[in-house]
Amino acid sequence: MTLTPFLILGALLFSIGIYGALTRRNAIGILMAIEIILNAVNINLVAFSNFVSPKDGTGQIFAIFVIGLAAASAAVGLAIVISIYRNAKSIYVDKINLMKW
Repeated sequence: MTLTPFLILGALLFSIGIYGALTRRNAIGILMAIEIILNAVNINLVAFSNFVSPKDGTGQIFAIFVIGLAAASAAVGLAIVISIYRNAKSIYVDKINLMKW
């Protein structure tokens, strides 16, 4: 198997994630789209690591690091969304104007 199917899958997931992040009005939907983007990056990291240097586990190590960062950012993002929901009673991004003067 070649590298091309993995890169196509990664590009497809990345495109779906970008589309979801740009078109969603719901803050939780945007967070899920960002997670899809990070999963696409993980697929590319592991695929390139496997095809460039199969005995070295650098891509897998970076993927685990990205998974940890994604979990931390999801926890912080969800905490921010819950805090905004308590104040604004909405999680729609276009209705939240807490930072405006």
